[in-house]
Amino acid sequence: VQLQASGGGLVQAGGSLTLSCAVSGLSFDDYAIAWFRQAPGKEREGISCISRKYDSTYHIQSVRGRFKISIDNAKNTVYLQMNSLKPDDTAVYYCRVATDMANYWGQGTLVTVSS
Repeated sequence: VQLQASGGGLVQAGGSLTLSCAVSGLSFDDYAIAWFRQAPGKEREGISCISRKYDSTYHIQSVRGRFKISIDNAKNTVYLQMNSLKPDDTAVYYCRVATDMANYWGQGTLVTVSS
């Protein structure tokens, strides 16, 4: 199983970015995919999750209404569309799949939001 995250960068407050997580080695039908982030000096936190099996998504309160998680089955890729970005959104963003055997993480992509 491999996860390849990309799409981070520098953006001004109020701007938008879309992160991508290309997944190989497993089926979206069986597992939920989540996005986490880790800001400088803080613990890693889960922010968004999507389950194709249960046709559901979840976003934590601080990003709800601004971020949207989605799946492109044809490309085996999960996206995190981020709008109305704030300096507090500055962090390294990771995608993760949790299976019965292990947790698989992407390598992280840095998002920096300037004020």
